[in-house]
Amino acid sequence: MKPIYMDHSATTPLSEGALNAMLPYMREQFGNPSAVYSYGQTAKNAVEKSRDRVAKAIGALRTEIFFTSGGTESDNWIIRSVARLKGRGHIITSAIEHNAVLRTLAQLEEDGYEVTYLAPDRLGQIAPEQLERAIRPDTILVSIMLANNVVGTVLNIRELAAVARRHRVLFHTDAVQAVGHIPVQVRSLGVDFLSISAHKFCGPKGVGAVFCRMPNKLPPLLTGGGQEKERRSGTENVPGIVGMAQALEEAVAALDCTVPRLNALRDRLIAGVTAIPGIALTGDPVRRLPGFASFTVSGVGHSVLLVNALNECGYCVSSGSACSASSKEASHVLLSLGYEQSEASSSLRITLGAENTEAEVDGVIEAIRRCVARLRTESVTRAPRLEGRVADYGAAGERAND
Repeated sequence: MKPIYMDHSATTPLSEGALNAMLPYMREQFGNPSAVYSYGQTAKNAVEKSRDRVAKAIGALRTEIFFTSGGTESDNWIIRSVARLKGRGHIITSAIEHNAVLRTLAQLEEDGYEVTYLAPDRLGQIAPEQLERAIRPDTILVSIMLANNVVGTVLNIRELAAVARRHRVLFHTDAVQAVGHIPVQVRSLGVDFLSISAHKFCGPKGVGAVFCRMPNKLPPLLTGGGQEKERRSGTENVPGIVGMAQALEEAVAALDCTVPRLNALRDRLIAGVTAIPGIALTGDPVRRLPGFASFTVSGVGHSVLLVNALNECGYCVSSGSACSASSKEASHVLLSLGYEQSEASSSLRITLGAENTEAEVDGVIEAIRRCVARLRTESVTRAPRLEGRVADYGAAGERAND
C-alpha cells in the first residue's frame, strides 16, 4: 500500500497547477531574466507577473515583494539586514521561533547585539503586555512567528505588531507555516517584514519570498549581479517563482473550502487521539492552524519510536519540526511551553492536507492506539535492562558509548 502522508507542515505535494505552470520555464522558455533578447524578456515577464500575484495574495504592493530561496534565507535576510541598518542594539523574539530565527540571533549575540527571548504561556501565546515590558529605547527589531511549526498555535501578531508600532520598532513575522493555510494580509497584520516559503503550500522547494514595507532601505544579504532591484543578487529561479505564485494563488482561492474541511478533520483526529489514555493535546486548542494536531504521548519512550512504528503501519507523521526530526533532543518549543524533558521528548505531530480523508484519520487513530499499547508494553521490559546498563557502566565511565 502507498504510505498515507500526514506531515504537511514539513512539506506539501506540488500542486498540478504549479507543476504545469513551471514546465514551460524548465524547457522551452529557459532564458535568464537579465538577458535583453526574447528568451530573457519572456522569463523576466514571468517573474514580474508572479511578483504581482504573490503581492495580491497577501495584500502587498508588487514593489514590496522580493524572491528568495525559501524561509530560512528570508528570515536571515530580514534579521541580519535590519541589524546592519540599525547598528548595535536590542532585538526581541520568542523562545519558540524556528531555528532560522533563533540561530541567526545567537550569531548576532556573539557580535554584540542583545536579544530578549519572550517566554510563551502553556498554549504558545505571547501577551502584548510581555512585549510592551520588553521594549527598550535601543530596541531595533521584534521578530515573532505568526504560527508555530511544532504545536500549531496561531499567535496574535496584529496586537503584538501594534505594540511595536507604538514604540516605532520594526516588526518581522515568520509566516512560513501560515501563508496559504489561513488568511494573511500584511496591512491588517501591521508588520514591516514577513517571510514565505513555497513548499509549505503545495509550491516547489527552494523558493520563497520576503515582504518588505521599506524596500528602498533594507540592505541586501546577497550581493552580486544586482537582481531584485539590487536587493537580492543571484539568477532568479524562474520555474520556482512561477510555481510559487500559482500554488499560492490556488491556496488562497481555496481557503473558504479547505479551512472548514481541515478544521473538521483536525478536530476528529484530536478527539480520537486524546481519548487514548496518556495522550494530551499541545498548543492552543482554539487558535491553531487548520489540519494541525500535536500531542505528548506518555510511556512510549522517545517519540522517534512511535513515529517509526506508525511508519511501519503506513502513516507518515512527525515528532515535531522536520528540520530536527532525526534529533533525539527534546523539542525546544515544548520545553519553552513548560513541559518536562520526558514530555518534550515524546511529542507527536500530525498535519493534514487536502488529500486526506475521514477514513485515513480514523485509520491513524487506530494505528496510534495499537502502536502506543505495544510500545508501552515493550518499555516495561526495556526499563530494567537499561537501568542495569546505567548502573554497570555509567557511573564508572567505562563502555559508556557501547
